[in-house]
Amino acid sequence: MSERAGTARRRPPHVVWTLVLAPIGVFLTALDVVVVSTALPAIQRELGAGLADLEWTLNAYNLAFACLMLTGAALGDRFGRRRMFVAGVLVFSLASAAAALSQSAAELIAARVVQGAGAAVIMPLTLTLIVDAFPASRRGTALGIWGGVTGLGVAAGPVVGGAITEGVSWQWIFWVNVPVGLALAALSAVRLRESHGPRSRLDPLGLVLIAAGLFALTWAPVRAPAIGWGTLEVIGAALSGALLVGAFVAWERRARYPMMPLGLFRVRGFVTANAIGFLQQMSIIGSLFLLSQMFQVGLGYSPWEAGLRILVWNGTVMVVAPIAGALADRFGDRPVLIGGMALQGAGLGWVATVAQTGVGYGTLVVPLLVAGVGIALCLPPVANLVTSSVPFEEAGVAAGVNSAMRELGSVFGVAVVALIFASYGGYTTSSTFMDGVQPALWAASAIALAATIPAFLSPRKPDVRPPMIPAEGMVAGPRADGRSQVPPGEVRASKGGRGR
Repeated sequence: MSERAGTARRRPPHVVWTLVLAPIGVFLTALDVVVVSTALPAIQRELGAGLADLEWTLNAYNLAFACLMLTGAALGDRFGRRRMFVAGVLVFSLASAAAALSQSAAELIAARVVQGAGAAVIMPLTLTLIVDAFPASRRGTALGIWGGVTGLGVAAGPVVGGAITEGVSWQWIFWVNVPVGLALAALSAVRLRESHGPRSRLDPLGLVLIAAGLFALTWAPVRAPAIGWGTLEVIGAALSGALLVGAFVAWERRARYPMMPLGLFRVRGFVTANAIGFLQQMSIIGSLFLLSQMFQVGLGYSPWEAGLRILVWNGTVMVVAPIAGALADRFGDRPVLIGGMALQGAGLGWVATVAQTGVGYGTLVVPLLVAGVGIALCLPPVANLVTSSVPFEEAGVAAGVNSAMRELGSVFGVAVVALIFASYGGYTTSSTFMDGVQPALWAASAIALAATIPAFLSPRKPDVRPPMIPAEGMVAGPRADGRSQVPPGEVRASKGGRGR
């Protein structure tokens, strides 16, 4: 028997279950980011929703999702990652049922806020559960599967939303979450291994400051397309967000039980991975926002037909991401990240070049495929770089920071792309729509290419769970399972934590 076969046979059952259940959780949260988009016309007709109501049907989920990521990670560290993962899935499922039962736009928006809060607990903990279950040598492959399922959720959103809305009703895009979520919660409660972070207490003031700061920062780009970037509301929200985040940083420097060790931001792999994640998500979601409309408004396809045609772009992730994870394990994260961001930028630039009134789908297939391969190459190594650049005990916080940065990127991506589109085109005719598509997609391409800079600066392969120098008066010792125990309040990285 080969060594690999023997290792696979000895693999604990919870590892296999983690590889099944954590990706299902991330699939649910990723799906609901975009699944509502193709159902908006039906929701408008049935609930009598206005344009602002439709915008908030999308944005309410994304706002709660982005603002509460760090809170979800902190709760997992304090009360148990498995326990909070199950709680997040249950909240998400019940909120989905409430959304399906909504009789007004206001009820639907409120349900979407709660749904986003549940998703904010689920998403970072899926990464933490995988990091806890898999050794560093195999984590890239596991995160490749995670990335592929994430891509499947985003890819399936327009298709699933269009199919369910046309075939049954818009309510069923929420009802389908309920049985899946309840089954996931039940299996997770009995099959996943429990783990905790190093923090014995929560940091309530820190939780409030960072949640409020992220909310204000995301509120600004969400409102800007409707009321203008120069308005008092948008400028005030952006400044308030910056001040609140600054207050959070100042508080974390003196808090006895900080929720986020600021020393992590001195670790090159952690910083560059978060910069890549933010820029990549700006490009992806900004492009998706525009491409889903381009196929319908600009090229005349139905929602279902548009979703199928977009699949060649975002559906590539579920095929290529597992391969990308294996490549990162073999060659390191940096070369895969550089190649991925370059391909994503080049592919979107190619789409911008050929996007014009009457363009055939055959002309768009290859550039969409190139961009999709680039997206897929980056998802696993970004997640791996984030979690491998920090001590094991800080993996939950690291995953929360990365997830929050990606969601912030989503909000800013839509705002930037919409602003550029509105400056050059509009919805009057298909021709005027396509006039705005080209410069907006060029912007999305430029954002992706900009991400190659932090990719070049990232370590080829970070030291696995680098040691951290304990805070004064605290002692770091080995845990029962042999992993290093790092105390909370850590603010200084050792030289080994900077990657190579």
